[in-house]
Amino acid sequence: MQKQNLHYLFSLKQKGEPITVLTAYDYSFAKQVSEAGIEVILVGDSLGMVMQGHQSTVPVTLDDMCYHTRCVAAGNQGSLIVSDLPYMSYANVEQTLKNSAYLMQAGANMVKLEGGAWLAESISQLTERGIPVCAHLGLTPQSVDALGGYKVQGRSQQQADEIVKDAQLLEQAGAQMLVLECIPQELAKKITQSLKVPVIGIGAGKETDGQVLVLQDMLGLNGDFQAKFVRNFMQDHSVSSIQDALKLYRSEIKNKNFPAQEHCFN
Repeated sequence: MQKQNLHYLFSLKQKGEPITVLTAYDYSFAKQVSEAGIEVILVGDSLGMVMQGHQSTVPVTLDDMCYHTRCVAAGNQGSLIVSDLPYMSYANVEQTLKNSAYLMQAGANMVKLEGGAWLAESISQLTERGIPVCAHLGLTPQSVDALGGYKVQGRSQQQADEIVKDAQLLEQAGAQMLVLECIPQELAKKITQSLKVPVIGIGAGKETDGQVLVLQDMLGLNGDFQAKFVRNFMQDHSVSSIQDALKLYRSEIKNKNFPAQEHCFN
């Protein structure tokens, strides 16, 4: 696959062609995901749950993220790599700049931060220094204790208005991509249409510019529990290998068959 970049992702948004994103945390899966034609690999701090066995992403460290980013970069065949800044590693501007540099040096092409308006100054400073930023709004897993659990966000008018305002502010600050997690699809559509940057959804309906899932979730590797927005692509009758499942995931997003209505929140 030809190496992906932000310019290409912006062109997909302009054309109305969905962007495909998957998590990966190691050399082997990064190679398979990129060879399947997935445009973006997210080295998510979700590794704390699916790789390390924690109950949340909070225990994940910057060293963990740099290690897994290096592993993914070694296996990557051309996807854009986005790496999460983990819990409390971007509490102020100075810390954000320093830790983002570590992730970029480990092989990331973009860093991702969870949070709203309070991140504007850090995003502006990162952008000025040539570090691309992906913002993350809605359900922000690092704040799950403050949010009272893994709950859909933006269902009240006040919450919805705040998410819209934050999205626009973070774009103005310089964010070049946005992830929306677990919000009503109508709200996600409104935000997507109001922004120039690509908007990637997870549990945010089918009207975003692209979709992301955790790799282990879409391969059915996380036991019996399956979140509403997840589809197990290994269960499809046409799939006989992991590579088949990855390619099906890509084609179902590109053809706008995933997510279906049953995967969306209203």
